[in-house]
Amino acid sequence: MSGDVVELDASKLTPREINSRVKELAGGDSKILIKNPNAMHYLVAGVVDDADIEIDGSVGYFAGTMCDGSKIKINGNAGWFVGDNLTDGEIIVEGTAGDGAGQGIYGGTVVVRKSVGSRTGEIMKNGTLIIGGNSGFMTGIFMMGGRMIILGDVGEDLAESIIRGEIYVKGKISSLGYNAKIVKPTQDDKEKLKKDLAKYGFNLTYKELDDFKKVVPESKRPFYGH
Repeated sequence: MSGDVVELDASKLTPREINSRVKELAGGDSKILIKNPNAMHYLVAGVVDDADIEIDGSVGYFAGTMCDGSKIKINGNAGWFVGDNLTDGEIIVEGTAGDGAGQGIYGGTVVVRKSVGSRTGEIMKNGTLIIGGNSGFMTGIFMMGGRMIILGDVGEDLAESIIRGEIYVKGKISSLGYNAKIVKPTQDDKEKLKKDLAKYGFNLTYKELDDFKKVVPESKRPFYGH
């Protein structure tokens, strides 16, 4: 990036106008700063070129949906489905997020520094989802791949009907869903957790890493008999 910053004032534009302008700027050398988002829905949707985007405030539903390759930082909270169907890139939410954070992601990384709602990482296929606080019920429902790391507690029916993928939980697990089981993380798992978390400022000691539980599928074919 050249260091130039292009500012967009969301209070004077519609979501469609903002997204069109972001797509025009994406792929260039400028950083894009969106000011006064006022919890607007569908911000930074469908951006498929590399872009360095910062949103200075909270956003509504589907922020960063269907993006590929962008780096998005949200200096506030996010509504439902932040990072929905991300295929590559990075989304960092400095506050909390609503239900369905990281829903259906195919790749890339979604980080929420504080707590999230329910159904986190629903039907995610690949990529990494990091939650710095708690996550609600049915986290990881129908998970098909990827890695989820939760530093807080998790609600009921964790990993309901999980098919593939792995979920690491540092806090308490209220209950497991169908086809989910807990196994002990390996030393390699812990080393990778330490490295991935440190990248986003979560610096855990090796003693703290011992608290993690690893949740994986019990069966590869849970709906077709054993």
